[in-house]
Amino acid sequence: MRLKIFHSTTYRYDPPASSVIQILRMTPGSHDGQYVAEWQIDISTDSRLDVHEDAFGNVTHVMTHGGLADLTITVEGLVETHDNGGVLRGTDERFPPHLFLRTTPLTAVNPAMAAFARELRSESEHDVLGFLHSLMTQVNEHMTFDEDPTHSGTSAVEAFALKRGVCQDYAHIFIACARSAGVPARFVSGHFLRSDGMVNQEAGHAWAEAFVPDLGWIGFDAANCICTTDAHVRVAIGLDYLGAAPIRGTRYGGGAETLSVEVKVEQAGRPGQWQSQTQS
Repeated sequence: MRLKIFHSTTYRYDPPASSVIQILRMTPGSHDGQYVAEWQIDISTDSRLDVHEDAFGNVTHVMTHGGLADLTITVEGLVETHDNGGVLRGTDERFPPHLFLRTTPLTAVNPAMAAFARELRSESEHDVLGFLHSLMTQVNEHMTFDEDPTHSGTSAVEAFALKRGVCQDYAHIFIACARSAGVPARFVSGHFLRSDGMVNQEAGHAWAEAFVPDLGWIGFDAANCICTTDAHVRVAIGLDYLGAAPIRGTRYGGGAETLSVEVKVEQAGRPGQWQSQTQS
């Protein structure tokens, strides 16, 4: 499947910020099941972009700029995907799986979550894959998708107690419970072609990958209760959202900050295909 992706983020500062630093993880890589045919990144200001790979192999751009009142960061491109049944192959794995047992503040568990994971693990004691499928289903049933109560700093514990959240929260809960049960798991940021035909989306997508002996890394999208398919475009990985966020940064000076995000994901070649809105 050929997926056309457009992702634009605009910041406005009033009064203008005196300087801005942004770290961008918005460029996908190619591996078995995913080939990046076209991709470009544009910044609305005359800013320098330093490109490198971070510790996990994510393509990372660092942008620095002096005083400005607004900033728009846009990426768009074409990605060819194939359904590998959720199994990840051909990626640059720089660390052993057990690194992804490491707990972070966003992926810690409380006693209720630990008991939740322990009960599911005991039911599939010798079947890691079965445990992960059960965990994905239970997280999906436990949660209600709701954009209002959580934010980028909401932890798995907080979202689990609320029983509400967005895809990031589903992923954090899945990761926290998997690690609690001794299964390495990590956070993935990317994009998702919705099955309901909705092209315009409020934000990018997020899911988890967990390591299964003899199979390797497998993608679990708890928000949609499916393993990853050719509808998923994988962009960056991390121990949690903070390590894989599309944009993270800081500013100096300035007053109120407003943020707006526009995301479009569509199968390329369909009638009514949206036109490029790249900023120059």
